[in-house]
Amino acid sequence: MRHGLFGLLSLAAAGFWTGTAPNAQPAAAPPDEVDLALVLAVDISYSMDLDELALQRGGYIEAFRSKQLHDAIAKGALGKIAVTYFEWAGGNFQHIVKPWTVIDTPQSAIAFAEELGEAQTRRGRRTSISGAIDLGMQLLDQANVTAMRRVIDISGDGANNDGRPVTAARDDARDKGISINGLPVMLKQASYFDIDNLDVYYEDCVVTGVGAFVIPIRERHQFVDATRTKLVREIAEAPAAEATIQKAQAKEPRVSCLSGERQWRDRMGN
Repeated sequence: MRHGLFGLLSLAAAGFWTGTAPNAQPAAAPPDEVDLALVLAVDISYSMDLDELALQRGGYIEAFRSKQLHDAIAKGALGKIAVTYFEWAGGNFQHIVKPWTVIDTPQSAIAFAEELGEAQTRRGRRTSISGAIDLGMQLLDQANVTAMRRVIDISGDGANNDGRPVTAARDDARDKGISINGLPVMLKQASYFDIDNLDVYYEDCVVTGVGAFVIPIRERHQFVDATRTKLVREIAEAPAAEATIQKAQAKEPRVSCLSGERQWRDRMGN
C-alpha cells in the first residue's frame, strides 16, 4: 500500500455531495458500454474507529490491485466495468472520493487503487444507509455508461438511524432493477448505538436484487479477503442456479428494519 494511505484519515471540510453528480465524463461523449456499473458506498461514521477506517479503505485498495479482480473483469462479455466510490455517514454527510471510472485493464484497476490510497477520508455523525442508497441510485442514473448490470455495494457497521426508512430506499432501487449487496462490519460487540446480528439486518432490510448477498466481517484480518471476494463476486455474473430475487414482501424480517431509528430515539430520550 502506498505511503499516501497513511495520511488518508486527515479531516477535510471541502468536497461534500451537493446533489449534482461530478462531471466524470463530458456530457457530449457517447455512453461507454460496460458489463457492470458498480457503486461502492463506504461507511465513515464515528462508530468506525480510525484503525477500522484504514482497514476498510485498505481492503478496497488491495482488492483492486489483485489478479483475481483483474481476471474477473477480463472474463466479462465486454471486459470492462465502471466504478464510483463514495463515503457516507448521516443523510447530509456524503463525499464522492472517486467519480465514475471505467476499468478495463489491470493497469487501470491499479491506478484506481493508487488514487484511493492517496485520498483523504472524512468522518461524520449518524448512519443513513437509505441516504447512501439514494445517492447510489442517483449516481447510476447519471453515469455516462450503458451497463448490463447495476449494483450498489454498501459496507458499514451499523443500522440505519437517519433519513428515510432503509426499506423504502431499498425497494426503490429494486424497482429500478438495481441490486444491493452488503458488507456488514461486525468487529465489536454491540453497544450503545449498535444492534445485534447486523448481518441479519443487512440480509432482511438492506440487500435486494438478482444474486444479492451479504458477506460479514467479524475479524480484522478478514477485511482484504472479504472485500476482494465481494468485488469478484459482483463483477462475475452469478450463475443461473444462484440467481435469486430478495423482496421485502417475500418473508417476514427476522429483525426490525427500524431498530436503528428506535435505538437512536431511545438513547437521545425522544
